[in-house]
Amino acid sequence: MKIMVIGSGGREHALAWRLRRDTGVEHVWCVPGNGGVARLAGAECLEVPPGGMQDVGALAALAERLRTDLTLVGPELPLVSGIADEFGRRGLRVVGPSKEAAQLEGSKAFAKEFVLRNKIPTGPLYGIFDSAGDAYSALCAVDWPCVIKADGLAAGKGVLVASTPDEATAFIDRLMVDREFGAAGDRVLLEEALRGPELSYIVLTDGEAILPLVPTRGRIASPSVSTM
Repeated sequence: MKIMVIGSGGREHALAWRLRRDTGVEHVWCVPGNGGVARLAGAECLEVPPGGMQDVGALAALAERLRTDLTLVGPELPLVSGIADEFGRRGLRVVGPSKEAAQLEGSKAFAKEFVLRNKIPTGPLYGIFDSAGDAYSALCAVDWPCVIKADGLAAGKGVLVASTPDEATAFIDRLMVDREFGAAGDRVLLEEALRGPELSYIVLTDGEAILPLVPTRGRIASPSVSTM
């Protein structure tokens, strides 16, 4: 098989490294990859199309030119931009959720409303706010620490466990007033913080069959505050 891996982080490095050691894999491209992927994982790194990771049409065209057998997508941006749908329309094999399903990752408000609607256990929600003034006012009625989340994608930096009103207000300012993360801060969520160790349980599914992966967690010396 000839496989393309989209992304440049440690997750994509690990995927490329493992794929290159599979006897059934002939070639691995990583877009854009990084120096470590090229030197240590043995994958060929290619430049991202000029339109960026959100240009799913260009990424699909690249897969067609390379005649890939499979594409694995790591980053959230191409997923929420509909890369799986575009690949599907062209008859290309890809591992990744549809644009509709990717909203669970692309919008924390969408994900929260989904789990509440389907009665999936989750931390209590104080509210979802589309103005800084409303978010400030809501801080008067929360328990501390309080979790503040930017609704959209913020490269893993859009969540803060705030211990005081001052910390919370400053973070809301960064999100909604200073626009530090752009459109990701159009809405914010306020949630109750949960205490305890955090565990990631991930499954692969095609909508019918389910393949569970090994549960994972970082090493934690003592119970901590979780944002989940």
